[in-house]
Amino acid sequence: MNNMELMKLENIGLSFKRKGKEPIHAIKDVSFNLMEGETLGIIGRNGAGKSTLLRVLAGTYLADTGSIVRNTESCALLTLQLGFVPYLNGVDNAILSGMLQGLDKTHIESKINKIIEYTEIEEMFYEPINTWSTGMVQRLGFAIALEIKPKILLIDESLSVGDMAFKKKSEAAIKQRIKSNQTVVLVSHSIPTIRELCDRVVWIENGETQAQGDTNEMIKLYNQHMQKSMSNKLWV
Repeated sequence: MNNMELMKLENIGLSFKRKGKEPIHAIKDVSFNLMEGETLGIIGRNGAGKSTLLRVLAGTYLADTGSIVRNTESCALLTLQLGFVPYLNGVDNAILSGMLQGLDKTHIESKINKIIEYTEIEEMFYEPINTWSTGMVQRLGFAIALEIKPKILLIDESLSVGDMAFKKKSEAAIKQRIKSNQTVVLVSHSIPTIRELCDRVVWIENGETQAQGDTNEMIKLYNQHMQKSMSNKLWV
């Protein structure tokens, strides 16, 4: 891991306005930094604000409060079906989706054969994707995502797609990517995955940073909190 700080968040907050109702405070007060080459895990319960936070990091959402210092603009959220058009075939969708995710058209065109081989879809690749199964579409999205190589890669939950054999293949590919010098922010409910892949962890609860630091220490704190929470519920 290098020493360069790629991103720094201080007291980030984001609310969604609702007509005639109180706003939803998706993120209230989140602070942490991201160093080049590290894998930073984000843990927390459902509704804690983890997925919203990734979209703030990607620039899809703009924070209402706080500040973000970015030392790179090369940041992308791994997405499996961005820009897919049902009546277009696999080739056209690969080119369109790749360009929407920042790839040069010539580059993605040069990777078509590699994508076809990776997806294992073969002749169906030249048919409109609305004739494909859901799993086939996911394979295409995943193969395209592997070609996206930003400075910071944001991953939300899913590390694998497709049937059992392809799941193993896609999970191995993502893990290999994470364990390279790629800078990654990973949101996951899988504690074993976080433990295996992450250098540091940020624990978010109710839209706020509760703690951050060593992976094993943060997992221990989080598990203790969850056990205490479940114990309290049993006594209510």
